[in-house]
Amino acid sequence: MAERKINSTNYFNQAYLEEKCALNELLFLLSKRWVTEILFCIEDGNNRFSCIKEELKHISDQVLADRLKLLEASGFVNRELCYEVPPKVTYSLTERGAELCRSLEVLCDFAEAKKQGN
Repeated sequence: MAERKINSTNYFNQAYLEEKCALNELLFLLSKRWVTEILFCIEDGNNRFSCIKEELKHISDQVLADRLKLLEASGFVNRELCYEVPPKVTYSLTERGAELCRSLEVLCDFAEAKKQGN
């Protein structure tokens, strides 16, 4: 994914919004394609790259790796390297990640009810 140029208007606008309210930064992260689905996959117990990839059939390896790095850097996912032969990497939700998933589930329920006209 291409990052914004640091001298672009979009970059300045996003930086302003993120400074104004922390929710804007979170919404920017969550608006990236596949992020919420990756969180839900890990929450469901798919803790290996290959398991997540299998569950999300249309995601590319590059995008999955990028999103996992973003979620780890944001403090929502832990990455653990197990030193065995062959080496094994597992992913798990942090406490913050689990709390975020609970909040997202409430929003999903709200969106589904809205979709059905309730």
